[in-house]
Parts: sequence; structure tokens; C-alpha cells
Amino acid sequence: MRHARDFAVTVLVLGLLGVAGGVLWSLLAPRPPYVMTKQGALLADPSTQTLIAADGWFAVVTGALGLACGAVGYSLSRRGRPLAMVLGLTAGGLLGGYLTLVVGRAVNLGAQSVTAAGTSMTLIPGPLGLTAHGVMCAWPMLAVGLFFALEGIAGYRDSPLRRPFGGQDPYGPLSTYDISGS
Repeated sequence: MRHARDFAVTVLVLGLLGVAGGVLWSLLAPRPPYVMTKQGALLADPSTQTLIAADGWFAVVTGALGLACGAVGYSLSRRGRPLAMVLGLTAGGLLGGYLTLVVGRAVNLGAQSVTAAGTSMTLIPGPLGLTAHGVMCAWPMLAVGLFFALEGIAGYRDSPLRRPFGGQDPYGPLSTYDISGS
């Protein structure tokens, strides 16, 4: 029962962090400019770098949250339930990334000024979105990756295999060997 509770609490906390991450992403990411036409809003410059910048800021925000969650999750899992924590980091990271996307699209807190080269067009800042959907995996991959890296470092540090021959001398004490050559 404790494993299920730890899993559920981890997923819930990471989901709440996803809401905060969405607000942060909305504050940091630039908005692509759209032009108003008779057919509706169209992307003003299809080769704009703001679409890529929004993906990059999403990866930075969710990646930083993933690293923080992985470190905290590792320190909390030292009680003896690492499997529940790893599964919670994975599921919670996916949920947190999804909520970051949903909240970031809905909030619209970023810069609202858009300049135009011509005077005949009305440009408006567009909504946030992702063009590279692979960045949705940044949070769980970095969280679980850091968790396993820290676990590997701790396991190596405590391992007797870290010392040559398991910490034992394979030849016995030196006094039993004749080193004088006779």
C-alpha cells in the first residue's frame, strides 16, 4: 500500500509542478506573429524562429523541472521504495509535461508587442504551441535519467568492486615471499 501511496503522491506533486511550469513557459516563450486577414489569422512569417524558440523554452522549463524532481525523488527514495518513485517520476513527468503545455497555451502571459515592417497589416501575437512534440519527453527522461545516475554513483561508491580484488590482497602478506632473489 505504501508503494501505491508514494506513486500517487509523486504523480500529484509533479502534476501541480506542471501547472507552475506552464505559467513559467508562458512568461518566457516568445509568441509568433500572426497577421489578420479576411480568412482569419495567418502566420505572418512561416520561417519565424519564434516557433522554435517556444519549443526550446518548453524544453528548458520542463528539463529543469525534471532534473529538480529527479534529485528530490532520489533523496526521498532512500527510505527503500525506489521503484514507486521511478514509476511516479515517469508518469508524473508525462503528466507534468502535458499540463505545462495545456496551461502555457491557456495563460498567455508573455510579451504582447509585435512590430511590423509594413503599415498596412495588423499583427497580433499568436498562441503558444509546440512544433517539436518530442520535447514533451524532456521532463520524465531527465528525471529518471538523473535518478538512475545518482543511484549508479551511490552503488559504485558503496561497492567492494571499486577497490582492486574486492579490498583483499590476492598474494597474501609480503613477509611470506622471498624478495631477495635467493
